[in-house]
Amino acid sequence: MSFTSTTKFVQPLHLNTTSARSNDHKPFLDPFKPTSFLGSTNKLRFTSLAKSHQANLHRRSAVVAVSEVVKEKKPKSSTNLLITKDEGLVLYEDMILGRAFEDMCAQMYYRGKMFGFVHLYNGQEAVSTGFIKLLKKEDSVVSTYRDHVHALSKGVPARAVMSELFGKTTGCCRGQGGSMHMFSKEHNVLGGFAFIGEGIPVATGAAFTSKYRREVLQEADCDHVTVAFFGDGTCNNGQFFECLNMAALWKLPIVFVVENNLWAIGMSHLRAASDPEIWKKGPAFGMPGVHVDGMDVLKVRDVAKEAVGRARRGEGPTLVECETYRFRGHSLADPDELRDPAEKARYAARDPVTALKKYMIENNLSSEAELKAIEKKIDEVVEEAVEFADESPHPGRSQLLENVFADPKGFGIGPDGRYRCEDPKFTEGTAHV
Repeated sequence: MSFTSTTKFVQPLHLNTTSARSNDHKPFLDPFKPTSFLGSTNKLRFTSLAKSHQANLHRRSAVVAVSEVVKEKKPKSSTNLLITKDEGLVLYEDMILGRAFEDMCAQMYYRGKMFGFVHLYNGQEAVSTGFIKLLKKEDSVVSTYRDHVHALSKGVPARAVMSELFGKTTGCCRGQGGSMHMFSKEHNVLGGFAFIGEGIPVATGAAFTSKYRREVLQEADCDHVTVAFFGDGTCNNGQFFECLNMAALWKLPIVFVVENNLWAIGMSHLRAASDPEIWKKGPAFGMPGVHVDGMDVLKVRDVAKEAVGRARRGEGPTLVECETYRFRGHSLADPDELRDPAEKARYAARDPVTALKKYMIENNLSSEAELKAIEKKIDEVVEEAVEFADESPHPGRSQLLENVFADPKGFGIGPDGRYRCEDPKFTEGTAHV
């Protein structure tokens, strides 16, 4: 697949592609031909990025988009399969891990093992797996408050993520981050971010670091890529537009991935955006904009290959809009009463985990027994993660201000290691700070 070539369209996972948005929303501007917005099976034509750049010079930006894509130049095998058996098993195991882990999180939350807001990823696994399983360890991922599965896909151990959710010292942030702030230096997970949009500048900075190391510091082997995940609600915020501009201007190695699950808490995306086709904002800044079915891991993976490849080759950023759907409420505190039950049922019938399983069995890539063995293995991994987290110690009080201030002993903690606020003189305003 190339974002600058004629594109073929296939339906690799046989699913009902009817979209809740296609039925009640007519398409906005389409410079080529009429087509439904989401869940479309109509063909959209690619325009050369070079021609698009020339047009930009005259303030006329061509639109680059795709709904369903496969590689144009990829030699066709006799079976015409989109993945190998090994690739399929890796994808399936990662998606099962994400689903099982989040289901367990719900149980633990309602048992009082987790506190605060916990946002689950059920239904969106194809996006995380489709992108992150293509990355190298050195590549960076920036997430949102719905970050557990992104961390798992990037290789953070399940026990470290679960312990973080339990607020234990064995967590990936030593219990100080919690559900919305997963971070791992070892795995280049640069954080979940509780406020929408705040992770995008961090991701843009990480991409700039890669470019600087390669072009200024002459580190020829530094071809690292950054993938920034965020939701549809974020795309109306200023950081999004500012970072698209900066990334395009400097041709940064970054992929902006919009996980458009159609709802920003209780606000329908159609009510919040003047033009809900988010992918169009890419060409406005001089980068390809792509729309893909985010309920289909094979389609996501195909788009991700090209977007990550472009970034790694130094060809600049890509904006990818993945139409997906969360199967639970905004958080575990959300009774999920605002969404139409019929809409929820339509997307539940397109479960990405079930779809991949069906594809692999129907194409003789795996047997039911092999996939069941993976599910059993993951159940054991998740159970072990819970046991490990439950038995791990809580952070000591002395850890409270660590990693909060650049020099904690010169601000919140005295030379003797005791908290300054415990000094009676501190509250009197007479303590020396």
